[in-house]
Amino acid sequence: MANTEATLKEAMTTIEGTIGVALVDYSSGMALGTLGGGKELDLAVAAAGNTDVVRAKVRTMELLGLKDEIEDILITLGSQYHLIRLLTGRGHSGLFLYLALDKGRANLAMARHQLRKVEAELEV
Repeated sequence: MANTEATLKEAMTTIEGTIGVALVDYSSGMALGTLGGGKELDLAVAAAGNTDVVRAKVRTMELLGLKDEIEDILITLGSQYHLIRLLTGRGHSGLFLYLALDKGRANLAMARHQLRKVEAELEV
């Protein structure tokens, strides 16, 4: 099991094309940890904004009566992928991993696979 810092570092270094990564509490919108980003990508702003995306999708599923779980949410931009992975399991309720990828360097399928592995190692 890895702590937040180790988990973010693993995601940043093992997932090809990663620009930045954050662990976010979507009940508050606060980033519990961030790594990467920079002047082009403010991860604190991304954490708060993507919290709204997660809340909206959860609320929509409730309104539709869908009894399923969200694995991840993908936002595709011209030059980037933004991947939101809702965490499941004991102690992970209300959290998501946010991953920003350079579209030209990333393999989306591999990134999703590796993010699942990173999630499995995380202990909050």
